[in-house]
Amino acid sequence: MQLKIMPRRKRLSAGRTPLILFLCQIISALDVPLDLVQPPTITQQSPKDYIIDPRENIVIQCEAKGKPPPSFSWTRNGTHFDIDKDPLVTMKPGSGTLTINIMSEGKAETYEGVYQCTARNERGAAISNNIVVRPSRSPLWTKEKLEPITLRNGQSLILPCRPPLGLPPPIIFWMDNSFQRLPQSERVSQGLNGDLYFSNVLPEDTREDYICYARFNHTQTIQQKQPISVKVISVDELNDTIAANLNDTEFYSAKSNRERPPTFLTPEGNASHKEELRGNVLSLECIAEGLPTPIIYWIKEDGTLPINRTFYRNFKKTLQIIQVSEADSGNYQCIAKNPLGAIHHTISVTVKAAPYWIMAPQNLVLSPGEDGRLMCGANGNPKPKISWLSNGVPVEIAPDDPSRKIDGDTIIFSNVQERSSAVYQCNASNEYGYLLANAFVNVLAEPPRILTSANTLYQVIADRPALLDCAFFGSPLPTIEWFKGAKGSALREDIYVLHENGTLEIPVAQKDSTGTYTCVARNKLGMAKNEVHLEIKDATRIIKQPEYAVMQRGGTVSFECKLKHDHTLIPTVTWLKDNGELPNDGRFTVDKDHLVVADVRDDDGGTYTCVANTTLDNVSASAVLSVVDVPNPPFDLELTDQLDKSVQLSWTPGNDNNSPITKFIIEYEDAMHEAGLWHHQTEVSGMQTTAQLKLSPYVNYSFRVMAVNSLGRSLPSEASEQYLTKAAEPDTNPTAVEGLGSEPDNLVITWKPLNGFESNGPGLQYKVSWRQKDGDDEWTSVVVANVSKYIVSGTPTFVPYLIKVQALNDVGFAPEPAVVMGHSGEDLPMVAPGNVHVNVVNSTLAEVHWDPVPLKSIRGHLQGYRIYYWKAQSSSKRNRRHLEKKILTFQGSKTHGMLPGLEPFSHYTLNVRVVNGKGEGPASPDRVFNTPEGVPSAPSSLKIVNPTLDSLTLEWDPPSRPNGILTEYTLKYQPINSTHELGPLVDLKIPANKTRWTLKNLNFSTRYKFYFYAQTAAGSGSQITEEAVTTVDEAGIPPPDVGAGKAMASRQVDIATQGWFIGLMCAVALLILILLIVCFIRRNKGGKYPVKEKEDAHADPEIQPMKEDDGTFGEYSDAEDHKPLKKGSRTPSDRTVKKEDSDDSLVDYGEGVNGQFNEDGSFIGQYSGKKEKEPAEGNESSEAPSPVNAMNSFV
Repeated sequence: MQLKIMPRRKRLSAGRTPLILFLCQIISALDVPLDLVQPPTITQQSPKDYIIDPRENIVIQCEAKGKPPPSFSWTRNGTHFDIDKDPLVTMKPGSGTLTINIMSEGKAETYEGVYQCTARNERGAAISNNIVVRPSRSPLWTKEKLEPITLRNGQSLILPCRPPLGLPPPIIFWMDNSFQRLPQSERVSQGLNGDLYFSNVLPEDTREDYICYARFNHTQTIQQKQPISVKVISVDELNDTIAANLNDTEFYSAKSNRERPPTFLTPEGNASHKEELRGNVLSLECIAEGLPTPIIYWIKEDGTLPINRTFYRNFKKTLQIIQVSEADSGNYQCIAKNPLGAIHHTISVTVKAAPYWIMAPQNLVLSPGEDGRLMCGANGNPKPKISWLSNGVPVEIAPDDPSRKIDGDTIIFSNVQERSSAVYQCNASNEYGYLLANAFVNVLAEPPRILTSANTLYQVIADRPALLDCAFFGSPLPTIEWFKGAKGSALREDIYVLHENGTLEIPVAQKDSTGTYTCVARNKLGMAKNEVHLEIKDATRIIKQPEYAVMQRGGTVSFECKLKHDHTLIPTVTWLKDNGELPNDGRFTVDKDHLVVADVRDDDGGTYTCVANTTLDNVSASAVLSVVDVPNPPFDLELTDQLDKSVQLSWTPGNDNNSPITKFIIEYEDAMHEAGLWHHQTEVSGMQTTAQLKLSPYVNYSFRVMAVNSLGRSLPSEASEQYLTKAAEPDTNPTAVEGLGSEPDNLVITWKPLNGFESNGPGLQYKVSWRQKDGDDEWTSVVVANVSKYIVSGTPTFVPYLIKVQALNDVGFAPEPAVVMGHSGEDLPMVAPGNVHVNVVNSTLAEVHWDPVPLKSIRGHLQGYRIYYWKAQSSSKRNRRHLEKKILTFQGSKTHGMLPGLEPFSHYTLNVRVVNGKGEGPASPDRVFNTPEGVPSAPSSLKIVNPTLDSLTLEWDPPSRPNGILTEYTLKYQPINSTHELGPLVDLKIPANKTRWTLKNLNFSTRYKFYFYAQTAAGSGSQITEEAVTTVDEAGIPPPDVGAGKAMASRQVDIATQGWFIGLMCAVALLILILLIVCFIRRNKGGKYPVKEKEDAHADPEIQPMKEDDGTFGEYSDAEDHKPLKKGSRTPSDRTVKKEDSDDSLVDYGEGVNGQFNEDGSFIGQYSGKKEKEPAEGNESSEAPSPVNAMNSFV
């Protein structure tokens, strides 16, 4: 029964019937197990054309397998080769391989011939190819005398090589005596035949050692030809030689090396033919001579050259097409062209083919009674002849087999029996070669067997195909079924694919594909099964891939490659650079997830790939590193188009280091005037490599260029050549021309001179011209050297002049200069301001008026008017004293001004002077004025002494600045109870001549607050405050500490042991504790004691904040020095409160010594000093009251 051939893949049915694959004949994959009877199969043999090294033993291979093991025999040149009769020949045991021992004796040529091996057992015979054994040959060149070659410059030349015929053919190359290869080019090249072709010769081709070498690779030997001497001479040299030896008629003309169109040196003629075998390399060659050297082009007529298989060699003189096929047949044309013409040559190519397989015959295993076929499909050009052999004998003379029928390239078998087993050979041959293939027919009756190892474990990555093997054998061919699980049914699902070799494929394996699978093979002789196991693993993934990086040279870059993988798989991570290994450099550091490249260099740029490998899968991710830096400096600076005032600069950009150049900066150096100092010339786009530069005359220029990209600018290029421009007259004149006199009778003319670059030529000088502005005088001029000042003497005082300064050099004058105006020197003013009078505004401010002086008397630029004033005497004490003078300056032509900051009730003197650039003029007559009275300052001190049960004595010092005549003092006081509430205010007037006052009939053990200030006719001054406590009663409790003075009780009784006193103290302590708690709570809540409200209710209106005509007394204050006195008070120990001075002071102003005014002369300054404080707003201290004070208030 014949087994049918199954399709290559078949999906398992999803129906109810078990999934069964009826596998039939396996064409190529079915191997018969070696423990079963089978015909021989050749497994190894030597090549058909076997070239051997004659210096080594000859080994001719022939290996085969079969059951029983085959025996081997050989034929040599078509007859039996009896190896037992030749002692030099041995056969390897269990093999057909021959070893011929020619190293001990014998020659390789003796064993040259055609060998064929036969492997035979009881089932048939297999034969090898015909193996042609030939020893390698490397013969020497024949001795020949080579004459020196002499030829004219420009002629063509062919140096023949003609190497000896070797086996295999040698490799040819040309070298000199020093074993250096001769340089080749479009002009000089080696042909395919080994000859050296010169399209035209040059004098430098002259040499005596043109040597052709032949290398025989098989024997590793090199043979050389005799050196060839070539001498190339010019026409003049040739005529000199002829003149010395021949007559005049044989001279050569100069036309001997004239240019000429191309002609072919090889191949000859206009057409040629080339034949090549299929699969080989087609090589076509055209070499032409001519002057100038021709260029070669290739085309295919009626077609195009195959793009991926066409290559040009030898400077396009050779066209090669690899893997040539019959489709490459046709006409190929080579064209040689130079400026004088072109020629072409057509090569007709025919591609033949030795036999090649379309379908080689395959082994056939049949069971008794089955049918089968052996097919032998081959092709070639010409078409090969197919012949069959049976066990190495042509089938026509082989023993007859009734089950066999031959039909051309096919043998048909029907109802085979065991005797039908044999080895058949198919031979396909034509004139270019042959093919020989062995295929056996093995008739067996064998139950199924599974060849795959039992319990094989397959591990597969999820979502990838899983292939479970079930290699099997049986005759007849078994059917295959697959099951999943120990008691599972045959697989019926569409997701499975069963291959003809029994392999089960799961195209997309999932986690639930894990399990045990059973393969079952059945035929009519029995059944076999095998279990395999499948595990599905998670894929390895790169969850953090390396990213594209741009890094400046010298920096450090890091690439990250973070993996996620199946926990049972251990990945290995490899980093590659440009698909190769990382450089062996300590700058490259690899840790678990990172590749770090330190000190990055230019050659570190490229593609870095992270490759993660496990036993089942691999993944990779790549990133590119671009190494950037500032550009390399430009180079090859060149100056062209050199004109008087311009030049063209060109350069070649340096490497941009992977960051495009955005611009070029051009700088120049003036080696004549400022050697070593580079100046900015211009900037051009990064796309330009030339710039037209404007130049100045008489400058020795050098230029340099810097390239700029996003990272910065390059180093400067090398300096260009120097270029000295011609001298010319100056283009500009000096700037900053001024005329000012330093003395009353001169005019100093100054200017900013030109620099060397602006001079435009040698001999730089200046022409200085001047004349009076209002006169009719002509210009007076003088030429001075390269200086910056000229002094004109003998000028009238402060007269306007017109001035101009013109540059000139040895070539000529600069353009006409601009005219500027100046003045001759100034002198002191001659006249004092008149009609000075003073208007007193108030006690601290006065207004001064004056008449302006005549302009001519100023004799200079009017700067303004200056007032000198000073305090001469005090109106209150009538005693004179000298004070420092104060000065105020009023800009411009002002005729009035304000004097601020005056002291009240004072006597002042002033005068006025005019000011110019030279100084002050004479003073006006002194004017005196008095300031009215003002309010006094606060008393200098206030202290309370001698406290008793019902009285307190106050002592004070008068105000430091009474600002008038004191009329009286005002004392106001009021009690403060234990809750810090203020009692009724008492107002008391005290004569001005008093400095001590005693208050009587006060409450004992009571705190009082005092407000004290002085008065003049102008009003009340600032107040000073203080607090004090009267002493306790006869109980004997001492008064609180009030500084240095302590008020003692009038009587002291020892009551420390009295019971009522102890109880009282306990009550006091408890109240103090309660008071402390209340104070603490109210303080934390941010509340205030109601002292302010009570004070507002009981205070006298006279001490409330109030406005007066001459100012503001100030707002009500709760400053610390107004709070009730307590233990730890900041009051001085002598109960004296010092009041800081609050004298009005004159604020310094602008150009005056002490003040400044607006344009109208009004005062814009302010007084400095501190305002006196008002009665306190009560105790808002954050401190708790002292226990003693609290007790006094309670009592």
